Amino acid sequence: MISNQPPPEKMMFQLTLRRRGISDQTVLRTMEEVPRELFVEASDRDGAYRDSALPIACGQTISQPFVVAYMTEQLQLQKQHRVLEIGTGSGYQAAVLSRLAGQVLTVERYRKLADDARARLEKLDCHNVEVMLGDGLNLPPNIGSFDRIIVTAAVEQIPENLIERLEIGGILIAPVGPHQGVQTLTRLSRTEAGIERKELVEVRFVPALPGVAREL
Repeated sequence: MISNQPPPEKMMFQLTLRRRGISDQTVLRTMEEVPRELFVEASDRDGAYRDSALPIACGQTISQPFVVAYMTEQLQLQKQHRVLEIGTGSGYQAAVLSRLAGQVLTVERYRKLADDARARLEKLDCHNVEVMLGDGLNLPPNIGSFDRIIVTAAVEQIPENLIERLEIGGILIAPVGPHQGVQTLTRLSRTEAGIERKELVEVRFVPALPGVAREL
């Protein structure tokens, strides 16, 4: 007999996030609503809801659910916010952001990842997300400023040109540290008085690299 029960990992999904300290009910509901299995490789779909990172194309990864939820919670998103994401990857984080913010611009250096993410996001009716192929570390000046910025790849230091794009009252979150090894998730808040910095938790991300990748 074929069981219609969801896999144990999905049944434990919300409980795991709550146990690890995610308390924002809007974030928890969004994490439940976005179908993570659509953003992983077909061979990994059975494990899509485990609390672990998974490999995707171009040598990149989709972050573990806790890290996605934690970074999202730290952004304190509101519906009027304009959000910049550096590192689209599978598009999963952008899909989560799209349900909590007004506009999302997500930048990806790999054309395949950008194209695949765009297709997934369109399928889910995430019409407030724009996927841009480009260099997230060297953005064109005409894209403007943002209420929230999230970097989903490791940087050895937060680029000044990203900080400059942050509105007063804005929040930027990024994994800061060596490309190979452990980084510290760091949150910057821009106030009238300047930049406030807070170090949060240790994480591991693939490195943020300059330039647009050559075609594979």
